[in-house]
Amino acid sequence: MAASMCDVFSFCVGVAGRARVAVEVRFVSSAKGKGLFATQPIQKGETIFIERPLVAAQFLWNALYRYRGEHISPTPEGCWAQQPLRMEETCDHCLRALEKAEENAQRLTGKPGQVLPHPELCTVRKDLHQNCPHCQVTYCSTECLLAAAEQYHRVLCPGPSQDDPLHPLNKLQEAWRSVHYPPETASIMLMARMVATVKQAKDKDRWIRLFSQFCNKTANEEEEIVHKLLGDKFKGQLELLRRLFTEALYEEALSQWFTPDGFRSLFALVGTNGQGIGTSSLSQWVHACDALELKPQDREQLDAFIDQLYKDIETATGEFLNCEGSGLFVLQSCCNHSCVPNAETSFPENNFLLHVTALEDIKPGEEICISYLDCCQRERSRHSRHKILRENYLFVCSCPKCLAEADEPNMTSEEEDDEEDEEGEPEDAELGDEMTDV
Repeated sequence: MAASMCDVFSFCVGVAGRARVAVEVRFVSSAKGKGLFATQPIQKGETIFIERPLVAAQFLWNALYRYRGEHISPTPEGCWAQQPLRMEETCDHCLRALEKAEENAQRLTGKPGQVLPHPELCTVRKDLHQNCPHCQVTYCSTECLLAAAEQYHRVLCPGPSQDDPLHPLNKLQEAWRSVHYPPETASIMLMARMVATVKQAKDKDRWIRLFSQFCNKTANEEEEIVHKLLGDKFKGQLELLRRLFTEALYEEALSQWFTPDGFRSLFALVGTNGQGIGTSSLSQWVHACDALELKPQDREQLDAFIDQLYKDIETATGEFLNCEGSGLFVLQSCCNHSCVPNAETSFPENNFLLHVTALEDIKPGEEICISYLDCCQRERSRHSRHKILRENYLFVCSCPKCLAEADEPNMTSEEEDDEEDEEGEPEDAELGDEMTDV
């Protein structure tokens, strides 16, 4: 039961009409599945489309410690300890950072008197923030409060039981945190919001179609994904999560999602297709500063101030963390991977709105590809790139860069040589099963 083409574009915002004219979804091959192609010229730097997710959720460890003024990090003994907070509170619906940029800078630098120039560039409006009257979860605006209530929050709201460890949803979330430690890559609450969305929907079939259009994996591939998310004891942990998930959220219209096989498939769907979302009021302020038209001397002073600010953050709190979560995006999921992408994804609006922007001129008929690797990973050897993609997305890339480097030695270091020996399978053994569609 696949989603229609209208559904594929229905979550585009702002330039939704432009997206329908500029791109189209085509079937590429049985190996790659579908892909996104330009139907008219797209210029470098042009926003191809902006899309909101079907559902999104903040990572659970991230969400938990944003309220307690603490952060967790591994100790030398391998346990997880609480450390000073390095994460912002976010809107529970759109993941917008709720802390002002200056407050963010003060906390991250440990300097209560830290002042940022150009405070008008911070777009956070605390006067607009709203809380759910029942469970007190925070939203950036009345619009987000109402949107969440309309789509899924009526089902998921714990009411006055928000701190009750025996509440079914709290038991589910605690079980998830006990098996999936930072750095987080998925959230059980993304799955919960999928179920809650269907439960609340008047047109349940439409939402089921939308969720079912994401890439499916074989049973063995699904087990690999679950294993990666939950670790060596994943089978027992998966069954515990399924039982708690069923206790908290069972819905007859989605009964197949609650069976052992269906729950594993749902788990793999989120693990494979979830797009990471990072928001930060400070980062948004920095980008706004970069866009200012200033005299050369003023620009030099502002850049030096920002450089020093990041050095102070590094000294005081270490790695700078955005608010982090993940979401499911219909049209973005049609974009295949390339190690030489012609487009990129970003979240410049400090919320869950995903922008896909052209990195170069794209001709009509040309496939629009993003990269599932970050900039540093893309600069690594073909062998290293393939290893990352196999482990995280279960495919072997055959993009132009990988094909051009096909004759290069597989090994890039003695360490990787040892790892390959442990795996016991040559890299190209999976080329026939290539899947670049998430």
